[in-house]
Amino acid sequence: MTNDNLTLKQKEVLKFIYEQIRFKHFAPTIREIGEHFGLSSTGTVRDHLAALVRKGYIRMAEGKSRAIELVKEALFQVPVLGRVQAGQPVYAAEDLLGYLNLDQFVFPDPDVFALKVRGLSMRDAGIIEGDFVLIRKQEHAQPGDIVVALIGDEATVKRLAKRGGNFFLDPANTDFTPIPLTAEASIIGKVLQVVRDYS
Repeated sequence: MTNDNLTLKQKEVLKFIYEQIRFKHFAPTIREIGEHFGLSSTGTVRDHLAALVRKGYIRMAEGKSRAIELVKEALFQVPVLGRVQAGQPVYAAEDLLGYLNLDQFVFPDPDVFALKVRGLSMRDAGIIEGDFVLIRKQEHAQPGDIVVALIGDEATVKRLAKRGGNFFLDPANTDFTPIPLTAEASIIGKVLQVVRDYS
């Protein structure tokens, strides 16, 4: 898969294809895609499909009316870049540990990555050791957001809080104490979702 971004219309076409395959168990035809989006020209649909092929999201089988096939790896993989401590901060080396396959992430954002959680400081927020947290890279967050912060070379996952004009990284476990968000600390991302493996 290339890193080319999809246009809004390409995302909409890809989402329609995905939903048709997932819920109807067969791909839409070029004509059905055109009808769904009110496109009278099959050439326009073919242009969108050609872009999705080029960017690695689908492939087209020859000689079939329902020729569209999803490239699963391109649709559902989010990189796991390392581990993050839900406890005391730990060294934050960004190592690619593999990929997390997620049906619900049909259009992975290049700024979204996953970290595996160690520790129990966020237990009462439903984040426990072994969970994966999906994070969007961003430097700012609102009080109440769960974030990953870098303190020197160490990373930790906590809830951002503001008290008396100062910001803190609050645990969700009374066994741990809040960490002041000082000049040496920076937010590197916001937690979007927690994924737990029950296997």
